[in-house]
Amino acid sequence: AGVIRYAALFLTLLGTWFIVQTYFDQSWKTISLRSWLGEALLPQLMCRNQKSCPQNYFAFKIISGAANVVGPFICFNDEIHSSVNSLCSALNFTFSGTSGQLLKAGTFDMYSGDVNKLDTFLREIKHGTIVLTASYDDPATKMNDKIRAHFVELGSSHVSKLGFRDNWVFLGAKGLKSKSPFEEHIKNDKNTNKYDGWPELLEMEGCAPRKMD
Repeated sequence: AGVIRYAALFLTLLGTWFIVQTYFDQSWKTISLRSWLGEALLPQLMCRNQKSCPQNYFAFKIISGAANVVGPFICFNDEIHSSVNSLCSALNFTFSGTSGQLLKAGTFDMYSGDVNKLDTFLREIKHGTIVLTASYDDPATKMNDKIRAHFVELGSSHVSKLGFRDNWVFLGAKGLKSKSPFEEHIKNDKNTNKYDGWPELLEMEGCAPRKMD
């Protein structure tokens, strides 16, 4: 009975929307079905992305931090992960390339922390693992050639140019045979910075292919 009532309500709303669209003056502002029914009644895409992903692909969204105020955000396979550690300067997550399951997460202070912790984290990543990275505050002061080489191995094209207070978002994988297409980088430049001393945040979304055994 409950299902029938909801179906009747939906059909009533849909019919009303059709009448408004058909018979009211066309100079009125267009009423979209989304605004008429409301966001809650329409299905949300995974990670709230703008486009759906095909079968055997994982939806993802990565948002860098904003200055040293708002922490980074990562969504993978519709699971949200964000940093609550105000001291971290880089946020890294690893996921199974086959199942999409979270394997390991780490936050690292790249301004004054121990970079060997990040080195260990990256060295232990196994073949076929997907890696997502988002910067916050300053991702580069402690970054050395060894760390940069790890990210190059994961498919990064921009890590070699990463500098003080740059913003950077990246998705790569252990065992890639070419560069990752999922990477964005913006330089810290006082002439173009959106915030006082930091560039604007970066947001990247897409579909990462599943590793097929």
